[in-house]
Amino acid sequence: MPTQWKRSPEQLHKTYIANTEAFYKTAGRGLAGQMDEFCTACALQLFARSACLTEEHAEALNAIYSKGAQPPKWLLWALTSAVADSGAFLPPLFFWSLTEQDAKRGTDCSRVFVRMLTNILLCLAAVDDDVTYAEAEYITECADKLTALCDSAGVKKGKPGLRAADFVTSAQPSFLEKNPPQAAGQTGSAQGQGQDKAAGEAPAEKPDLDALMAELDGLVGLEEVKKNVKSMMNLVKVRQLRRDNGLPVPPLSLHMVFLGNPGTGKTTVARLVGGLYAAIGALTKGQLVEVDRSGLVAGYVGQTAIKTQEVIASALGGVLFIDEAYSLASGGENDFGREAIETVLKAMEDHRDELVVIVAGYTGPMEKFLDSNPGLESRFNKYIFFDDYDGEELNAIFHMQCKKNGYELDEEAEAFAREFFDQMYAGRDENFGNGRDVRNQFEDMVVRQADRVAAMEAPSKEDLVRFTKADFLPEEDPAETKSLE
Repeated sequence: MPTQWKRSPEQLHKTYIANTEAFYKTAGRGLAGQMDEFCTACALQLFARSACLTEEHAEALNAIYSKGAQPPKWLLWALTSAVADSGAFLPPLFFWSLTEQDAKRGTDCSRVFVRMLTNILLCLAAVDDDVTYAEAEYITECADKLTALCDSAGVKKGKPGLRAADFVTSAQPSFLEKNPPQAAGQTGSAQGQGQDKAAGEAPAEKPDLDALMAELDGLVGLEEVKKNVKSMMNLVKVRQLRRDNGLPVPPLSLHMVFLGNPGTGKTTVARLVGGLYAAIGALTKGQLVEVDRSGLVAGYVGQTAIKTQEVIASALGGVLFIDEAYSLASGGENDFGREAIETVLKAMEDHRDELVVIVAGYTGPMEKFLDSNPGLESRFNKYIFFDDYDGEELNAIFHMQCKKNGYELDEEAEAFAREFFDQMYAGRDENFGNGRDVRNQFEDMVVRQADRVAAMEAPSKEDLVRFTKADFLPEEDPAETKSLE
């Protein structure tokens, strides 16, 4: 029986754009990339419930992209493999934040999202002119899980979405029921081999090892950090050589603890570590997924594990970087942060060859954090300390900012800069932000320089790019100066 939801690829793309654009107007276009990725994952899971897979399904998947994004290039063979490997539905990470924002603001963007997703999935289910019971059940499951999160967060009620079961046209068994995945270790057909590439695209190129090493060496200061990272790289390389030569390979944990104050380059080094591990084959992708407590912990019982699992799934093949990790253990025995810790520990065990976890934060609190759970102590045995930048290093970071943005210092400003950053280092306190403070100083100077140049009658090109000593410090307020006399 034909279905009213069938669309050509062109019509499907227009439907996708119409639905997502309406959502972006309320939730923001910044979600477009995550939306496309999430809807693609849902489509793969949905197609697993279809009666068969055809070129129409591949063409439908190629229609899922937001305005301004590049169209994907799925082929049927890659789609078949990806469908066979598709997992269970998980709410997207951004949806948790969306429900929390709705609850605070009294809006219902998250419920609009549920209705929008239902419409898109019904169109995708109907690309072969049929909607199966299995497809309708999947669409209902997605809507129910998302709606439950809206309800638990206290999002105001909205108008109900469509019932997928009302549009079923076929009772045929699903594609996976007809084609169950082979058991692990079985050899597939010649056509099936090499079809485990994600996203229907060619495998991502390995990061350039030499370029990453040059970027690491180019970081200001951090000499001990660089030495430690290179030692870890050498350890991994030799371990792989031993395996290739049939020698025993001792167990090795790639997980790390980064200790130090803010602004000392911990996130930058974590990103480089992910790329370096991917370049030598220790990780498959090398991407960095950065979160803090708010990215892992939910406000309701049972939700933290799901939220944390979603983050972990996005980090597989790369590095999960948890900043200020000590905050996960700071709320007592019943705090949801404990649930996040346990979920991460389990993932480290279950995905030991495809996930590197780096926890970071101030030295004192991090030591207490690692003592809070025996599992943390046993899995994190590599500590890297990030010292504060001294005056000379702060000055070097500042000059890098200037060069990057097309600014220069006159002779007097050059001399004053050395003195200025030496004093910044000497006067640092517990709130010292290292590189962040330098970046803030640079941005303040850009504003002061703009005010100064704007007052000139005919500024030259040199005036536009030059910092002077006067740009380092704000002008004194005459009223304040007079009141102090």
